[in-house]
Amino acid sequence: MLIRRVPHPWRVTPQRAVAIQRRLAGQVRQVRPAGAMRFVAGVDAASSADDRCCLASVAVWDRARRVVVESALAGSPIRFPYVPGLLSFRETPAILAALRKLRVEPDVIVCDAHGVAHPRRFGLACHVGVLCGRPTIGCAKSRLVGEHREPGRRRGAHAPLRHAGEIIGSVLRTQDGTRPVYVSVGHLIDLVSARRIVLACATRYRLPEPTRLADRLVRASRRSACGDVASRLSAPGG
Repeated sequence: MLIRRVPHPWRVTPQRAVAIQRRLAGQVRQVRPAGAMRFVAGVDAASSADDRCCLASVAVWDRARRVVVESALAGSPIRFPYVPGLLSFRETPAILAALRKLRVEPDVIVCDAHGVAHPRRFGLACHVGVLCGRPTIGCAKSRLVGEHREPGRRRGAHAPLRHAGEIIGSVLRTQDGTRPVYVSVGHLIDLVSARRIVLACATRYRLPEPTRLADRLVRASRRSACGDVASRLSAPGG
């Protein structure tokens, strides 16, 4: 998968990271996508126990056949501390490395993170979307900012997530009686389309299949893959 050159360094101060987010937030586009959005890439990431490396996984799910058609893993050294609202500076390098390995071109990318449902309207899903130039959705398990009423208890019920006087996402019930997920635009998609894609991909569980499967893959591979990255960092010249 072709990804454009990253227009900023990853090893920056938190203050500089905030400035980068504010600058790139102006590039986010909320538009209705064209096409069927058949191939959905779910991405997830996790850090090693020693917090030295990040491992990312991607699972490309075929909505028509309801099967994974390709998956990939990649590791990257962590260059940024854990700061709420700046997660993308820790995880995006590994996510981009995993996406670059794909041979199947995804129609849309779903991130286990927030998009515009973010204090600066530029969460990890926006960052990935802008750098990839692909429709991207944030589908998070918990809220970062905003207020909402509780959606109905049946599958498909949803409520707007509001912050500072605007709707920044949708609180979506993907299965009867389960806790909702927080859906927001990442890039090149509108909120209604993002919500419909997440719901269509949540065939059996609370989480949409692409990100659920990416999470399983990254957790199963986390110890060995991060160990390999750590070994390279410890090698002479690493």
